[in-house]
Amino acid sequence: MAAGEEAAAEVAGFAEKGMTELFNIVLVEPEIPANTGNIARTCAVTGCSLHLVEPLGFSLDDKYLKRAGLDYWPLLDVHRYNNLAEFLQGKDSQFLFLATTKGGKSYTEVNYPQGAFLLFGKETQGLPESVRCAYPRQCFRIPMRKGIRSLNLSNSVAVIVYEAFRQHHFAGLI
Repeated sequence: MAAGEEAAAEVAGFAEKGMTELFNIVLVEPEIPANTGNIARTCAVTGCSLHLVEPLGFSLDDKYLKRAGLDYWPLLDVHRYNNLAEFLQGKDSQFLFLATTKGGKSYTEVNYPQGAFLLFGKETQGLPESVRCAYPRQCFRIPMRKGIRSLNLSNSVAVIVYEAFRQHHFAGLI
């Protein structure tokens, strides 16, 4: 079967299971509205669901959030949670993947299954240590030069989302 046919079959199988997205982007306590707006745009063009874990460092009515997301907000599947514990409730740990500068393996060494939840922490502190310790095997990183703090959050999301889609032959994307 050709890669394009594989991707089409994969999307069809995913839809049969009642799922509409291949991947879920989870922002834990995001602080900068423009980053979340850019991530919303990435979700819209890829069909990923966007999960926002409060507290948010801005209002969803913020003009910078809306400007960065442009007119893509109506195309999004957005979920909000009061806190990380609420988000994690009932989630199967095999579908949780944590992006952190403290991860032991590269994002390219991870196999992202359909329905995976890709977690990203707040811009100034990343994911809480408690969640990193609770799921150490699901932690991964984007390789960077030593001494540099990290990539911009929206860039990190884009890099990892497209790696996950690449592994699935860009299923559902043209």
